[in-house]
Amino acid sequence: MLTLTLVPAETPMSERERKTKLDKIRVFVDKMPSLSTTVSKVLEICSRTDTAPNDLNKVISLDPVLTGQVLKLINSAYYSLVNKVTSLTRAIIMLGLNTVKNLALSTAIIRSVGQAKKSKALPIKDFWAHSIGVGVMAKLLAVERGLPLIDREEYFVAGLLHDLGKIPFGDEYTDVLVHTKATQEPLIHLEQRIMEIDHEEVGYMIASKWKLNPVITDAICHHHAPLLAAPENQALVATVALADFYICLFDIGYAGNRFPDEEQLVTLLGICELEWDAIVNLSEAVDAEIKKAEIFLQI
Repeated sequence: MLTLTLVPAETPMSERERKTKLDKIRVFVDKMPSLSTTVSKVLEICSRTDTAPNDLNKVISLDPVLTGQVLKLINSAYYSLVNKVTSLTRAIIMLGLNTVKNLALSTAIIRSVGQAKKSKALPIKDFWAHSIGVGVMAKLLAVERGLPLIDREEYFVAGLLHDLGKIPFGDEYTDVLVHTKATQEPLIHLEQRIMEIDHEEVGYMIASKWKLNPVITDAICHHHAPLLAAPENQALVATVALADFYICLFDIGYAGNRFPDEEQLVTLLGICELEWDAIVNLSEAVDAEIKKAEIFLQI
């Protein structure tokens, strides 16, 4: 496991020390499993404006494991389809290129993270429970915002992957979590003060390694400061941030942050054009959808 030597808040690191820590994290990220050639090809062809369902079918069908995973997801309670889908081509037509692309990406990343070493400070089962909660909530908030069906899966994936930058931290991350609990401060504030490296910065390294698209990358890198995202992505990033706020506040899963930044809430609600009461009223739907989305961890 990557080891980071924490420095007390009153003793700021030199730029050289910080660079050394970043270099260690970069080595860890470089050693994380790459996305499969199939998934990389899926992302590539789906970035084209002229991609047809058959183009995606040709790529995924060459990977029997990925084909089976996609069909298992499509036939799960997560999608609640009336009739079982046995044809990949049919699945792509029914769900659309973007949804199938996101299914392939999500399954590949969950598998890759599962192969990486994990800090005992952040149990991976609880981490993914939190991540799925944020993904589900982001998707439900997209519905509340009136977004079309074709766009909602992007919100789920952005929420699912938003905290990837926490994966490379070593067991010393426990010190940060202890401080967070003791001071009841937002986790990212403690990361910045104690380690001088935060999970958004590390998340950028992972997003770059896997060549994730700008929307998902912004969600990973700016969910604690949505206005730093590209203007066209700020609404999605703010929605993920609002979903993260809810999931942290109601202790769903665990990714280290029990005390979200309350000062940010008004800004997030304004960007998303939502009322907090409407969000709290989604509680039953959130619980039900999380149970359905747990299929992502079973593939």
